[in-house]
Amino acid sequence: MSLMLAEIEQQPEVIERTINREGPKIAAFGARLKAKPPRLIVLVARGSSDNACLFGRYLLEMSTGIPVSLAAPSVCTLYKSKLDLRDTLVIGVSQSGEGVDINMVLTSAKKAGATTLAITNEAQSTMAGLTDETFLIHAGREKSVAATKTYTGQLLIFHLLARAMSNSLANLAVERIPELAAQSLTLKSQIQELVQRYTFMEKCIVIGRGLNYCNAFEFSIKLMETCYIVAERFSGADFLHGPIALIAPRFPVFMIAPPGPTLKGSREILAKLNGLGAETLVVSSEESVCKQATRAIKLPEKVDELLSTIPYAIPAQLFAGYLAAERGLSPDKPRSLEKVTRTI
Repeated sequence: MSLMLAEIEQQPEVIERTINREGPKIAAFGARLKAKPPRLIVLVARGSSDNACLFGRYLLEMSTGIPVSLAAPSVCTLYKSKLDLRDTLVIGVSQSGEGVDINMVLTSAKKAGATTLAITNEAQSTMAGLTDETFLIHAGREKSVAATKTYTGQLLIFHLLARAMSNSLANLAVERIPELAAQSLTLKSQIQELVQRYTFMEKCIVIGRGLNYCNAFEFSIKLMETCYIVAERFSGADFLHGPIALIAPRFPVFMIAPPGPTLKGSREILAKLNGLGAETLVVSSEESVCKQATRAIKLPEKVDELLSTIPYAIPAQLFAGYLAAERGLSPDKPRSLEKVTRTI
């Protein structure tokens, strides 16, 4: 078994441990922000951490009403621009805490009057030492280059922070997520068999929307870095604004389709894809959507969309890990990549 697949299996334990160890600290920090809300939240990250921030943006805006921006680090690192960040919360997200450009943005933000927060897996990292507060993912060392347990750990931290800052999510059952993650792992054998059909796939499209838009990006990056497949990712809405022209018979399209406000649009896109003869694979708990697709990964339980992002991420991780093995590749040491990537 690859390190990637082994670390995917650790996720229920990692999530539960992080809830237990970081939950009280996040609740206290969130309560302070709730009492005196920032006027703006800025998220800064790269790679899989940036994908997690897509989720953070949706969830925090939906639950708090505070505008959330995804930072463009080059504005600070290359163009040396100065931003007015008074009354702003700037959150750096990094598995290693050693992203040079992310840390430069956090340092600049602090000087510009922002409150700074780190979300990282490394307590002794540079990032943890320069921010006002740090929330840790208790994942243990992640050995595979392909991030899995740290990605879902970051998603979890955003769940906890949004719950702490919001009245609307006060009763959100975050504590159920370890159980839901474990349910997703029961799909291992089904996914391992399913990937054989895609052994020689060279390109595909991944579609997601709303709270699972981040998983379209993450599924895509996993296919690119572990399987060397050209995997474009789109929101369901953006896909219809041009990229659908790519679709020809047997073109592979993967879709993440949880229940909730995005489901109607997912059904409509699947109908269009069927009419174009696409090869569709849907990840969903919904029987009607699963039947509509060429193939499906059906989740065991219908999960509230607010809790769906982690249990829907795990089948995508498994798919990439098993497909890499089927193609004779090591997902743990992708060519041209290192575990810590330093850019400015």
